[in-house]
Amino acid sequence: MASGEPSFDRLHELLRPGYTGTRPVPRAWTRGRYPRVRVTVVWGLTGVGGWPQTSRAPGGDTAVERVDQLFLAGDGTPWVRTDPAPDVQDDDIRWHPARRDLYDRLDRAGLLGAPAPAAPGRSRPWSAVELWRAAAGGLAAGAAGTLLVRRAADRRRTGPPRGEPRQELIDL
Repeated sequence: MASGEPSFDRLHELLRPGYTGTRPVPRAWTRGRYPRVRVTVVWGLTGVGGWPQTSRAPGGDTAVERVDQLFLAGDGTPWVRTDPAPDVQDDDIRWHPARRDLYDRLDRAGLLGAPAPAAPGRSRPWSAVELWRAAAGGLAAGAAGTLLVRRAADRRRTGPPRGEPRQELIDL
């Protein structure tokens, strides 16, 4: 995606990289226990660098200016987590909500990668009986597969030659 393309412009509008403020978020989020990252965008500037900072000719490097990550909160609100200086080890992390209607449009258009995983139809955890049934089914399928493979290997003309001398490894 490049600047000037409609999809880039919509992503730019959603993430608002020019926004410098921050909003309060749940304390767990500030400690790194936030929802799954939906999208990570690295904002870069090309054509920088060169002598004397690097040993390459001017204009061939890329500077990482900012990293934005998009999250979807439990209530469906999209949030943007911004590191305005990713090359500096500091705790300057900024948060702001994004527009829900714009997020939905980009998600439907497939611009945010694979669609967000749908919530499973199961609303309760598995019971012990269901877990045992699933484990028994897996064990039975594995045993049946093993028997089929062994049966195929025991057929004539498979495996090592029968009645012929076998190779021998001699340690010198």
